[in-house]
Amino acid sequence: MDLRKLRLIYILLATCIVLAAYVAITSARLSSNLGTVDNIIVTKSTHTLALYRQGKLLKTYRVSLGTGGLSPKQQSGDARTPEGTYLIVAHNPASSYHRALRVGYPTPAQTAAAQQRGIDPGGDIMVHGIRNGLGWIGPLHRLRDWTAGCIALTDPQIEEIYAAVPDGTPITIQP
Repeated sequence: MDLRKLRLIYILLATCIVLAAYVAITSARLSSNLGTVDNIIVTKSTHTLALYRQGKLLKTYRVSLGTGGLSPKQQSGDARTPEGTYLIVAHNPASSYHRALRVGYPTPAQTAAAQQRGIDPGGDIMVHGIRNGLGWIGPLHRLRDWTAGCIALTDPQIEEIYAAVPDGTPITIQP
């Protein structure tokens, strides 16, 4: 085997070891039991999602948002993350994006306002992990906003949140 092939194999093995160590450390760090969360606040300008119980901050995460920019969602297909207060209405363990919490967007008022403008308000807004099969990307997914309007976290983070957030939990998405 020539030296270039050996060097490439060494680099690939070293990369795999570093990634495995990162996953192990991240999983151990996230294994803390949060208990039950009773409020979620997403701040789009800082790309953060914060979990609360009885007004006390439990944990904050960095997130990726919709590719349509930081303005509020106006209609289907604009790739923007909505703003307002909603409820987590369902858990989806079989999501295409490693676990998902369905956000109750649009509200009846948002639906009525969109109908008056003659547009579809859109829907299918989720808090989710990375697309299945790409979880190894980990925190690199935050280098840019990439969703169609959802709120994205790493797979270990959504695992932790998924277990701590019951259906009916309020989620406020603010500018």
